[in-house]
Amino acid sequence: MLKILKYSFYDLMRSRWSYVYFLFYLLLGFVLLFLNNDLSKAVITLMNVIIVLVPLIGTIFGVMYFYNSREFIELLLAQPLKRSSIFLGQFFGVATSLTLSLMLGLGIPFVLYGLFKSDAIWNFSLLLVTGSFLTFIFTGLAFNIALSNENKIKGFGYAVLLWLFLAVIYDGLFLLSLIIFEEYPLDTFSLAAAMANPIDLSRTLILLKLDISALLGYTGAVFKQFFGTNSGLIISFGLLLLWAILPIWSLSYKSRRKDF
Repeated sequence: MLKILKYSFYDLMRSRWSYVYFLFYLLLGFVLLFLNNDLSKAVITLMNVIIVLVPLIGTIFGVMYFYNSREFIELLLAQPLKRSSIFLGQFFGVATSLTLSLMLGLGIPFVLYGLFKSDAIWNFSLLLVTGSFLTFIFTGLAFNIALSNENKIKGFGYAVLLWLFLAVIYDGLFLLSLIIFEEYPLDTFSLAAAMANPIDLSRTLILLKLDISALLGYTGAVFKQFFGTNSGLIISFGLLLLWAILPIWSLSYKSRRKDF
């Protein structure tokens, strides 16, 4: 698996899209810091971009790379290699290269600006960690969708639809349910709904870490009470880790049982 991981990683490092992804975040970091002298406010702005863009890029890159390397996968399947090693190696190669582009693209401008001398270093670190989690989660989901659909158009459609649902539609349904059932106690429901969506969970963690939980509206007090504690942060990171592990397990399970 490590050899396949290295090959996929170096293959993506030679791709122009990886450099475009890296340069986008590099330019975004410099522009934000040029327009805003407050690192904390720059982190909040980055959060709004990363929460939506990172899952989208991970989804599209994962599906695109899987379908483009189908012939190479068929060649590897003819070799005495474990199926799970082939697909997991490619997955980790894609996810690692995207995570590296994200960290370097945002890290370089903030380090040059004096991040290590600022109190915002912990908030920025949390932003990068959640971005990395989202990259692995949505890349894994994209690989699962591509592995389950031979048709490229269906695969791309399902992948984009999944991102659209979790990034946009899910929040609308969540707010609508709060309005409809406003007469009932919704504390437990609000917590469960946030945990069921990795994007919402990441956004909540960052907002609470920045101590601006009032932006969460009606459920802000509930989230502050639970996620604002150290145990709440640990549980939240554990849930993000679980979200990252489940697609990997599903990918390994499907690859061993799929008839190629």
